[in-house]
Amino acid sequence: MTRSFYSHIREAWNSPKEGKLAELQWQRQQEWRDQGAIERIERPTRLDRARSLGYKAKQGIVVARVAVRKGGARKQRFKAGRRSKRQGVNKITRRKSIQRIAEERAGRKFRNLRVLNSYWVGEDGSKKWHEVILVDPEHPAIENDDDLNWICDSSQRGRAYRGRTSAGQKGRGQQGRGKGTEHTKPSLGADRRRGK
Repeated sequence: MTRSFYSHIREAWNSPKEGKLAELQWQRQQEWRDQGAIERIERPTRLDRARSLGYKAKQGIVVARVAVRKGGARKQRFKAGRRSKRQGVNKITRRKSIQRIAEERAGRKFRNLRVLNSYWVGEDGSKKWHEVILVDPEHPAIENDDDLNWICDSSQRGRAYRGRTSAGQKGRGQQGRGKGTEHTKPSLGADRRRGK
């Protein structure tokens, strides 16, 4: 079996809290905390993962690191009319994953670009960081690329908001078949809206 060029990067990221990567991640997160919520970066932190999701080091492709706070819905307690048990405050989570929220925020920041995909790069006690790969559908380098020019089609507008990315499809229950996906095909609204 031949080992790919990026296999050593992939193996290191399988356990990011161990070895040299743990120390490097600790240093990185010190810097990331001081930066804004959405930061455009020169090159991907996880080159193997970015490549597998369609990234190419060429004009028309942008990578942005997005920080999203962790935790539940942070609902406020009701003023009146419920006993404690029925307050419904804790352990309430959003229907969207943090990764999907990161993709949408990147899409809003870079309005002329389209979200291709994203991947996790780190987290601490209060934040999760994802890197989002964005593509310029008007750029000639993208229009002439046989692997990426499908994203130039008008049907690909607002991909992140419609759950068309990998993380979005996962959140909509569209990946895989069988147990757990019975009520999500062909959409979350199908089967008496029992998807979520």
